Amino acid sequence: MEFPITRMRRMRKNPQIRNILRETRLTPENFIYPMFIKEDLSQGKIEPILTMPGQNRYSLEDAVDEAKRLEENGLKSILLFGMPVKKDDVGSSAYNADGIVQQAVEQIKDETNLVVMTDVCLCQYTTHGHCGIVENGEIINDETLEHLALTALSHAEAGADVVAPSDMMDGRVEAIREMLDLNGFDDTIIMSYAAKYASAFYAPFREAVCSAPSFGDRKTYQMDPANAVEALREAELDLTEGADILMVKPALAYLDIIKMIKEELKVPTAAYNVSGEYSMLKAGIDAGYLTEDAIYESLLSIRRAGADLIISHFAPEFLEMF
Repeated sequence: MEFPITRMRRMRKNPQIRNILRETRLTPENFIYPMFIKEDLSQGKIEPILTMPGQNRYSLEDAVDEAKRLEENGLKSILLFGMPVKKDDVGSSAYNADGIVQQAVEQIKDETNLVVMTDVCLCQYTTHGHCGIVENGEIINDETLEHLALTALSHAEAGADVVAPSDMMDGRVEAIREMLDLNGFDDTIIMSYAAKYASAFYAPFREAVCSAPSFGDRKTYQMDPANAVEALREAELDLTEGADILMVKPALAYLDIIKMIKEELKVPTAAYNVSGEYSMLKAGIDAGYLTEDAIYESLLSIRRAGADLIISHFAPEFLEMF
């Protein structure tokens, strides 16, 4: 048998060769860091999140300081989540001009050059913990849209570069786009949680922001994990309604969905490397079952699947590796 002319190992023979031939790369520009800001925390009283080792809830002042520190380390973008003192049935504090997210946006935009993104949802702001208005035990779609649109507008007025509706109500992208445009914020970007699955991997996040629903679950509005074609339909609808960036959430269990949306629609695509994915890897590393190289490999897989942007709690660790 004649020895093959093509030797694939030629292209792997040393680190320098492997590096110049690498097909997929991770850079700081690919990462968005999610931050949790709690309204009733005083400065200096950072709260560790027990289900997410290494992650914290911050006061407003400490969040600004942390954002500045991460920017110095190379971070380019953040995604803000608020934890208010006041909750009610319709989540009205979500669109309070003096709310915790609105204040954080203003201060971070004043003191950094970060791209500031905001989560637009009601679950952290409602007494029942659902992402929409509840009537007779049901989540009501259309009545929720105005509240979401008002929330997005309040974030844009505070200076947010990107608003990211995560509720999965039908028609919310169109409602938000119309509200923003009517008020002169036609340049504000919408990054839609287009394919957000009803996932078991959200559990640590719900503890982190105290947003677990007080009854039932979110399966009537978040997607069935068994469905892929439906994800493409959701993404296409959001594009038609005015979304600029499409997001898939979670990431690691849905790499096929990321790839499908990127290849079919060819638009900027984001993926959320969620809390359960983070905590699972952390636990494996702490137990000695995995090495820290698993972090890089998992993030690389999300990028390789087609995500232009990765929302990840690992962002600070990646910046230290970079």
